[in-house]
Amino acid sequence: MEQRPDAAAGLPDDLLARLAFEGAPVALACVNGSDGRIAAANPALAALLGTAPGRLIGRTLGEGGGDPATGETIWHRADGSTVRLRLRAGPERDGHRVVAVDAISEEPTPRADPLREHGHLALAAAGLGEWSWSPADGRVVLSDRAAAILGYPAGATPAWADLREAVARDDLDRLRAAVEDAVAKAIPYAVELRFRRACDGQEAWISARGRAIPGPDGALAGMAGIVQDVTAREEARRALHDREQRLRVATTVAALGIFEWHVLADQSLWENERMWEIFGRRPQDGTISMREFFRTVVHPEDKAAFRQAVTAALHSDGVLHATTRIRRSGPDDAGTAWRTIEMAGRFERDGPAGLPSRLIGVVADITDRRLAEERQSLLIRELHHRVKNTLATVQAIVGSTARTASSIDSFYEAFVGRIMSLAHTHSVLTEDVWQTASLRTLLENELRPYADGAMLPGTGGRVELDGPAVDLPSEIAVPIGMAIHELTTNAAKYGALSNRAGRVRIRWSLESGPDRPRLRFHWQESGGPAVAPPTRQGFGSRLLQRVLTTQVQAEVATDYAAGGLVLTMLAPLPVRNAALNPLAAL
Repeated sequence: MEQRPDAAAGLPDDLLARLAFEGAPVALACVNGSDGRIAAANPALAALLGTAPGRLIGRTLGEGGGDPATGETIWHRADGSTVRLRLRAGPERDGHRVVAVDAISEEPTPRADPLREHGHLALAAAGLGEWSWSPADGRVVLSDRAAAILGYPAGATPAWADLREAVARDDLDRLRAAVEDAVAKAIPYAVELRFRRACDGQEAWISARGRAIPGPDGALAGMAGIVQDVTAREEARRALHDREQRLRVATTVAALGIFEWHVLADQSLWENERMWEIFGRRPQDGTISMREFFRTVVHPEDKAAFRQAVTAALHSDGVLHATTRIRRSGPDDAGTAWRTIEMAGRFERDGPAGLPSRLIGVVADITDRRLAEERQSLLIRELHHRVKNTLATVQAIVGSTARTASSIDSFYEAFVGRIMSLAHTHSVLTEDVWQTASLRTLLENELRPYADGAMLPGTGGRVELDGPAVDLPSEIAVPIGMAIHELTTNAAKYGALSNRAGRVRIRWSLESGPDRPRLRFHWQESGGPAVAPPTRQGFGSRLLQRVLTTQVQAEVATDYAAGGLVLTMLAPLPVRNAALNPLAAL
């Protein structure tokens, strides 16, 4: 048996083998005999391949191209350089064999190039991490920066299968399609995706770029590229998008149009559909420049005021507030319609003392609001006029009733009856949205206590009402209502309604007049006590003759025939102001 030198006499065999393997100046690898994967690598091999010994475990010496069986392969270093290797394998023992590796030829290492080294430093400074992938073992080599971005420790070489599991499911198909298209067309690819970091499981937005590396035979030898953490940018973009959506929803609910006007180019940008609706235009018609806005859109009477508002904004804090009428032509308008708009915005300048560059603002169509304000003003004036007339009527009722009453009781009875009639008429007016009173309703309210059935024509009832539907405007409804009350009261006290045999027939119709329709009203009594002309003129008589003549401009004729009182009235109907009708816009 061969004797060991004394220096090694006390060392175990496995320690001697390890010392010889690690200290050998020749690049050595211990590989698995079945699949050729590296089980151990000495420092000389790691230096030759440009990586740490531990990062070679599990990889194969032929992953960069070539065939280990022929003794020659290609290796792509992490720095991008390539080396051609010659492999000399020893005998297999216990399922492993030692392989000696020599470099046949190699490209100049990029890291020896100062410019290339500066490029790596620049990428790291820009927050970009480098990566490379080998199809032989499916592992991805990461630079320290790339490892930090993906949540791995420095020097990690995760398998692509593990990285793929960390990609969000919604983004995985998009990534796969981008890579396959880039490989097929031999072009770079770029994709942004959500990635679950390995260290903490937090989701980050990653921008991945890369391209395929072909081998000597043109087959895919690997891939290389860069990654960047774009989470902050994506969150800012999403926050901006959310703010824009909230603004868009708010302006839509508020019916506001959003616009930009670029001053020097005199070009307008309309940001939402409401702008097109307000101006009655379609997107294919294009927007309106400020020159065209002044010349053809703004109402001629409003041009000076609008120009003054723009000038004031330019010479002050840049805030514009203006109201003007615009010409709107569109499919929803009959011809051309003037609309009232309110514009608010702010001028942006190139600098603190620079020229205004653009105006950003909103536009609201306030036409309906203006019409409502005008109608409200008209209604207020109408109310003032009606209150004034009502107070005058009450004053006249008090004075006339007092002069004609023979006692306190008779004064109270006549006064209360007339005030109740006035209240009934106003009640009918307030129930109608356009402040009108139905003539039939006024008659029914007064005559219902004396009727013995339906007050319809041809029924033979004590009271007959015959005429079309007529709505009396408020300015004539009050005096006509008072006249009906006086006629009814007179008939109940002295005329046809004072006994059981008397009857009252009322007919009315509408006739055309020279400028407006006229109401012909006919009151006829029969079957009551004999009638004689009054010896003195009371309030009722004065109302019938004077109030109807002056306030209603009616022609009144009274006949005190023996068979019963007959009154005929021909009254013009006032023209109604359409602005007072709240239903006109519906």
